[in-house]
Amino acid sequence: MADFDSASIDLTTGAKAHYAVAGPVDGPPVILLHGGLPGSSGAAGWRFMIPALAERGFRVYAPDRPGFGKADARPQHWPVRGILSWAEFMEDFVNALGLDTFFLAGNSQGAQVAATYAVRNPERVERMILIASGGFNAVLDIPADQLTKGIPFPQWEGTVESMRSMLESIVYRTESLDDDLIKLRCDAAEIQREAYAAAGAWNRRAMTDPTYRQAHRLTGHLDQLQIPILYLYGKQDVLGPVENAYLQEDRLPNVQFFYPDECGHQGQTDQPEMHHEVFGEFFATGQVSRKLADWAGISTRRPELPGIVAD
Repeated sequence: MADFDSASIDLTTGAKAHYAVAGPVDGPPVILLHGGLPGSSGAAGWRFMIPALAERGFRVYAPDRPGFGKADARPQHWPVRGILSWAEFMEDFVNALGLDTFFLAGNSQGAQVAATYAVRNPERVERMILIASGGFNAVLDIPADQLTKGIPFPQWEGTVESMRSMLESIVYRTESLDDDLIKLRCDAAEIQREAYAAAGAWNRRAMTDPTYRQAHRLTGHLDQLQIPILYLYGKQDVLGPVENAYLQEDRLPNVQFFYPDECGHQGQTDQPEMHHEVFGEFFATGQVSRKLADWAGISTRRPELPGIVAD
């Protein structure tokens, strides 16, 4: 695996949180939240990004959310309220680390967790980057009949072969899927099977039950945040086709969208160098260069937000 350390910390809930970490102790803190497929973890999802940001002087933390990786799998610490449990975990985690403010990023389900946390704690998030979240469709009140269907949600069947097949179905750059990564994810998925299922049950109910859905809703919240936010959505995303991102963009006038080419659902893996540059520049300065913005596919669907691109 990549060049970073593994650590754990005790939370006030009694849970032991596990995370990948790298970079100078006094560097500006960055929190990276992984996606939601079985076997996901901070190390697996951000294995290229963690050392890249550390080399730029950031202190990078990539926690395993409850139900994933090496998170505390005891039943009392299961994420039984899904997205809401993960947002609460985020608060417990940054408090345990003693962080007042930080930069925040998430991919896929992790992007929805990041956004949910940010709308509840805007004073703590300095800047935020999101990557390809299909979960935003429902919480931004996009009608289902307007969405373009992608491939069926990939399933893990408890085997190495099904884990590889699951990942190959969504990753554009499949050569990044080595045997060590597949084993890491299989081991984590097995350990977290019941905790993962508990979160899934809540999240599925929140998609259909109006009472539960209100607790997840980001319309009127994420679109009002004044935190500088970038959102990268790969043109070749097969899990949630890019046409759905256009609908999200129409509902998020305060977020600068990018549509990177030759990029699937996990942009930080499919286009690592591009994403490293975007994350590094934006977290360091609050802007990206014109050359980088064009490379990353800055949206031409509407005028660029002022101050994001350094011309």
